[in-house]
Amino acid sequence: LCVFSSLQLVSLLLIGIAAWGIGFGLISSFRVVGVVIAVGVFLFFIALVGLIGAVKHHQVLLFFYMIILLLVFIVQFSVSCACLALNEEQQSELLEVGWSNTNSARTDIERNLNCCGFRVFYPNETCAADCLRTLHCRPCAPIMEEYAGMVLRFVGGIGLFFSFTEILGVWLTYRYRNQKDPRANPSAFI
Repeated sequence: LCVFSSLQLVSLLLIGIAAWGIGFGLISSFRVVGVVIAVGVFLFFIALVGLIGAVKHHQVLLFFYMIILLLVFIVQFSVSCACLALNEEQQSELLEVGWSNTNSARTDIERNLNCCGFRVFYPNETCAADCLRTLHCRPCAPIMEEYAGMVLRFVGGIGLFFSFTEILGVWLTYRYRNQKDPRANPSAFI
């Protein structure tokens, strides 16, 4: 049951972080927040399926929980390893692609980091930062690169930790699923 609660903890953590980002005005992109909340709700329902399957000793629910948890483990382990494996050049390329493809994230970054432009700010561009009033704005790329490595290591480490609790959950579910139901008729297993 502790594995089910760890998955519920991860799901509630995702939902809480998304709500916190919106509440403090750090993120205004509904698409990003919507995806994070959707993943959190999905994980919560998967944990609920596993919990109900364990309490009722329902073989089919436990099987589907085990398969979905294995798939979540594979995705989460892969993303965590990718976060930990990115070097500075790859991080910079990833930041530049993200910068050029999203206007709402660009506005959030400029407002929160008080910077304008990615590498160079041109006066005819728009900028949401307060530093534009003084006309002394730093470009955003060096500031983002400073935080990117730290954030990727943190996210990769946390993801790796929880991915190992998920593989433990798969193993425990497999073991529990193959046990006899103590409430069942003992003569039914002979």
